[in-house]
Amino acid sequence: MPRFSIIVPCFKVQGFLRECLDSVLDQSYRDLEVIAVDDRSPDGCGAILDEYAARDDRVRALHLPENVGLGRARNAGLPHAAGDYLFFLDSDDTLAPGALRAAADRLDETGDPDVLVFDYARTYWWGGTRRNALAHVLADCGQDTFTAAERPEILDLLMVVWNKVYRRDFVESNGFRFPPGYYEDTPWTFPVMLSAERIATLDRICLYYRQRRQGNILSTTSRKHFDVHDQYERVFAFVGSRPELAGWRPYLHRKMGEHCLDILAKPDRLPPSDKGEFFRRTAELFRAHRTAEPVPDELRVLEGGYQAWRARRLAGRAGRELARRGGQARAAAGARAHRAAGAVRARRPLDPQLVVYSAFSHRGVLGDPGAVYRTAREIAPQLRGVWVVRDEETAARLPDDVEHVLLDSPAYRRVTARAGFFVNNVNWPGSLVKRPGSVHIHTHQGTPLKYMAADLLERPGARYGVDVPQMLRRADRWDHSLVANPHSELVWERAYPCHFASARTGSPRNDVLVNAGEGAGAAVRARLGVPDGRTVVLYAPTRREYVRGGHADRIDLARFAADLGEDHTLVVRLHPSLAAGPARGTGLAELHRRGILVDATDEPHVEDVLLAADVLVTDYSALMFDYANLDRPVVVHADDWTTYAASRGVYFDVTAEPPGHVSRDYRELARLFASGSWRDAESARLRAAFRERFCAFDDGRAAERVVRTLLLGEPMPQRARVRVPGPATARDLLAST
Repeated sequence: MPRFSIIVPCFKVQGFLRECLDSVLDQSYRDLEVIAVDDRSPDGCGAILDEYAARDDRVRALHLPENVGLGRARNAGLPHAAGDYLFFLDSDDTLAPGALRAAADRLDETGDPDVLVFDYARTYWWGGTRRNALAHVLADCGQDTFTAAERPEILDLLMVVWNKVYRRDFVESNGFRFPPGYYEDTPWTFPVMLSAERIATLDRICLYYRQRRQGNILSTTSRKHFDVHDQYERVFAFVGSRPELAGWRPYLHRKMGEHCLDILAKPDRLPPSDKGEFFRRTAELFRAHRTAEPVPDELRVLEGGYQAWRARRLAGRAGRELARRGGQARAAAGARAHRAAGAVRARRPLDPQLVVYSAFSHRGVLGDPGAVYRTAREIAPQLRGVWVVRDEETAARLPDDVEHVLLDSPAYRRVTARAGFFVNNVNWPGSLVKRPGSVHIHTHQGTPLKYMAADLLERPGARYGVDVPQMLRRADRWDHSLVANPHSELVWERAYPCHFASARTGSPRNDVLVNAGEGAGAAVRARLGVPDGRTVVLYAPTRREYVRGGHADRIDLARFAADLGEDHTLVVRLHPSLAAGPARGTGLAELHRRGILVDATDEPHVEDVLLAADVLVTDYSALMFDYANLDRPVVVHADDWTTYAASRGVYFDVTAEPPGHVSRDYRELARLFASGSWRDAESARLRAAFRERFCAFDDGRAAERVVRTLLLGEPMPQRARVRVPGPATARDLLAST
């Protein structure tokens, strides 16, 4: 008996069907059967199903004699299902890699619940991917099983059949089946969820929900959308047959009204001539099932007529247009007032003691600017440091003694008009006008491997969405560009052909790494929950420009954690640009919850994470240059180096001049750790050469040097001369200009 029976109804999806089936059959979890139902499809679906059934005995193809529709095609597959759990997969959607393994593990963990609800992401025909906006509900529901009454927020998720798996015995004992017609998921999902005695959640993207440009049934203009009324009648009939569910009637009454009005409001669902009739049918259904509960304000329109609803819609649209125009007028008036006020402020003298800071697009006291700020408070308390933050939420996370202003607020305009110094690791907004005499210090975000700024003009794909001329205009405000090594000095002067001076200060944020003593990182390990005595392996992948969205799973994290063994802890830190996207939902969050690894992506200070690690595994992240200051092993996992270098552009071949051993595939990576080679003499030799080249100016006093030499105007401490590599260096792609 297989663990999963995956029922796949097929109708006019020949262009997507192979991808769907491959996503199932290529799963690492193999204990499954596929029951593929050809719903008398007029295209090549039937032949494709026969082909797959002939080559994989886990696939069974059913050919229906006539077209019966999506719901009844699923029903046709049910009698043939032998698995413990039923999974209804639409034939234009796909499973995420590792989805069934994660689902099976969660089912085992929760003792075979009636229903397991998992996460999904929408994938758009133009290439974008967007995670379910209510994914947090899955995590908020906790680790134990529950009922819908105990966690009613579970019903806020999309009420569809395909984001859940169902215990087959539970389905059969209750006689659940799909009705004919559109919106067939409604009279399945509500009865199932309300009847289930044990529901569990899985906070992981298991399915990619394809958003087709055309061909989506529910986006087709048709009277078939009237079916929604019959589907809700079935839901109310089910609840009426179960006295214990009577308390759900007010909730279902509200959901029915909201759902029907949403269909009515969408321009592509109903023929215009049928909208009045649809409204009247909805109002009749709403009255027929009304309860003693008060009617929500937004549903009171169903107590009137169609013309009143239409007039309200038109009035709302007109009101929004007036509000938009009023907002434009107020914005224009505000801009004029701001310009006038700015002209007044510009006549006031600059304050040489005022330093305005920002980091990572106004995200808090972080990175190199944060290190400079902390040092300035220690050795130059006469300087007033003010941080620019993006919103109130960010401001609330700041320490109480950190002075700050909100971006674009009146206080922001006042301090930026008078500040003598500006310190940032990204460009300031274009609206910030550099006053004569003010000094802009740009710290950057580490040592560059990949092409930046003007060099991106050679890589059209890599500069997608990047306005390079605007970037350079903003960089024209820089006075000082901080560099940690001669390589960076050459890169920044080439990539940003502007009028700044390079300051060989080192990277202020790396001071804590250079000065790290015995036991550094112990507190961070404790905070991350790493047991004493473990070897911490930090995996820090970068983003890929050749993949839309930037995320690509290059390593099976669960497998890597298992192969490392119980005496190791795998810590993962994603690139900051991927932290809020779907990347964590494809397995990282679930593996963290289960204790298989530690997700350190949200740790605010990356330096802390580096201190906690015994070895860094990365592909092409700039963190390797910072981590080298610790003189700890680094492994470069370069399984797609050729593609990455060609698409993004790189300044040198890191696989030829690496900070440690290089793996070209997962087998090589696993072998390095199994054999202990990751920390052998060759690794140390490579690391020493890398440190000499890329940590040249990092001496543990970088932040102090910035404060004393650039903010206070004191002489820069003498340093030994450092050779700047030129075109004669064997594999360096840079040339001095």
